[in-house]
Amino acid sequence: MFELIQVAENTFYIDCPAKIGVYRMPENRVALIDSGNDKDAGRKILKILDANDWTLGFIVNTHSNADHIGGNKFLAGRTGCKVYANGAERAFCDFPILEPSFLFGGYPSKYLRHKFLLAEQWGTEDIAEAPLPPGMEVFPLGGHFFDMVGVKTPDDVYFMADCVSSEALIEKYHVPFIYDVAAYLSTLDFIETLEGELFIPSHTEAAKSMKPLAELNRKTTLETIELIKGICSAPCAFEELLKKLFDKYGLVLDISQYALAGSTIRSYLSYMVDNGILDIEARDNYLLWKSV
Repeated sequence: MFELIQVAENTFYIDCPAKIGVYRMPENRVALIDSGNDKDAGRKILKILDANDWTLGFIVNTHSNADHIGGNKFLAGRTGCKVYANGAERAFCDFPILEPSFLFGGYPSKYLRHKFLLAEQWGTEDIAEAPLPPGMEVFPLGGHFFDMVGVKTPDDVYFMADCVSSEALIEKYHVPFIYDVAAYLSTLDFIETLEGELFIPSHTEAAKSMKPLAELNRKTTLETIELIKGICSAPCAFEELLKKLFDKYGLVLDISQYALAGSTIRSYLSYMVDNGILDIEARDNYLLWKSV
């Protein structure tokens, strides 16, 4: 874990729970793509940079989930580098309490205020101002979170953030986290068109093509839509729907899964209402979701 792997002339990644991109620039300066989940990850990253006599130039955060920004404070605080993020992701990076608050739908209890959902605070700059080296590109990857981006290095290596879930994660949780279902499906279509030397998603193995994982994630998303539609053939309250989904997949509900899976299912419900698949009914002070 935290092994530096070279994949092209100047492109590397650090193999860890949320893979960290490293691009070597002139004068032994490097750009990081994400920063790990906490200060301990930051220490390990800095140790790797020091061992290679590299200086940290700047950090690009693909999005604001705590496991991608948790090392910002340690790394930027130690090196003085700037951190860049995109759109609404900046707000979540700058005010990390927003992530567990958004997921829970209110002020998060102590059981959600932990490093996996609540990073240490550190200010970011607009990604449009990032001093990207020639040939490095940032591109949108909507759906998983508000304004997530990917990064293409001049070596034609793509860092794909959390735009797809691995087969193992889908098998384990069945309903991977999605914020915007419509944007997510559009991103899956988009990444199938990309051509490059290598694609590196954050939470699964590097691959020569994104098509197999895009197809798997699309299939999973469409199956979830059909499952929710079937459950809601009779009007169904949200808590009942969540229980039926967890029972169906043999999952055990806890507060973290209530927040993560619950937020995702609400996003599915919004998508299905917007696309005429479900409608909403208020009855006896229950809000019910029903198939059209």
